[in-house]
Amino acid sequence: MARKLAAVSVDLDAIHHYFAIHGLAPSGAESDRAYDLALARMGSWAEARRIPLTLFAVGEDLEREGAATILNVLSRRGHAVENHSYSHRYDLTRLDPETMRREVEAGADAIARVTGRRPVGFRAPGYTVNDALFDVLDEAEVAFDSSVFPCPAYYLAKAAAMGGMRAAGRVSRSVLDTPRVLAAPSVPYRPGARWSDRRGKSRRFVELPVQVTRGARLPFIGTMLGVAGARGAACLARACVGEALVNLELHAIDFLDASEGLRALAPHQPELRVPLADRMAALDAALDVLAGAGHAFVRLDDAARAFG
Repeated sequence: MARKLAAVSVDLDAIHHYFAIHGLAPSGAESDRAYDLALARMGSWAEARRIPLTLFAVGEDLEREGAATILNVLSRRGHAVENHSYSHRYDLTRLDPETMRREVEAGADAIARVTGRRPVGFRAPGYTVNDALFDVLDEAEVAFDSSVFPCPAYYLAKAAAMGGMRAAGRVSRSVLDTPRVLAAPSVPYRPGARWSDRRGKSRRFVELPVQVTRGARLPFIGTMLGVAGARGAACLARACVGEALVNLELHAIDFLDASEGLRALAPHQPELRVPLADRMAALDAALDVLAGAGHAFVRLDDAARAFG
């Protein structure tokens, strides 16, 4: 493909999910921050940069009128709203196929109800997928999945964090993916019968992996950019320049400051220990590098059509 693409997607995880993965009890002060504060900010930021966003929404969150309203507004402004499951169960791949199917379909139904557009893409909670889930996505006739994250540094950090929580007597809701993910393609591909393999029987949808850098496969995601600072973020972006698709994944929490009811999470979420203004400067620095190198910013559904 001659044209170099870039996409910015945002997982709209509610803040209580972060307390769950760290084995902590929610404080209550953080309720609805992802939609009531973060979503408006990311919309204004995207408008200022003139880029389209791909927003991965959790279906059950849209039962609240305020969340549904602002998501509908951003959808009408041209941003894509895709499916992040109905209830964001980290153990999605450990469920029976029928329950998986309900999670996928109910999430899509909720988004269609709010936006008037049925989502064509999916991202699994915690980036965790397996063949059974891909079978469900095939049956649901999605156009793309964007869950595979073949990043050794992320995998090892997650394993260490979960081990530390167990040692401290805390139980995480998170699930550690199979090490097979580390050998999965890092570029768009059409999965075979095995989700991490591009050979054999092709599925109907395309996989758009979460971005890693060339070589070391370092994570090119919001958390890493915020901690790296503007110079570090620009360096990471340069290690992605030239890819046919640079698929930058963010979370709603990337647009929130610790002072906004999230101080209890700051010891566990390193990005929250960096002021929001500094994290936004790092994000802008990374996108400036990609734009300056000629990457055109598109929604992930458009990227899926380009690679389909």
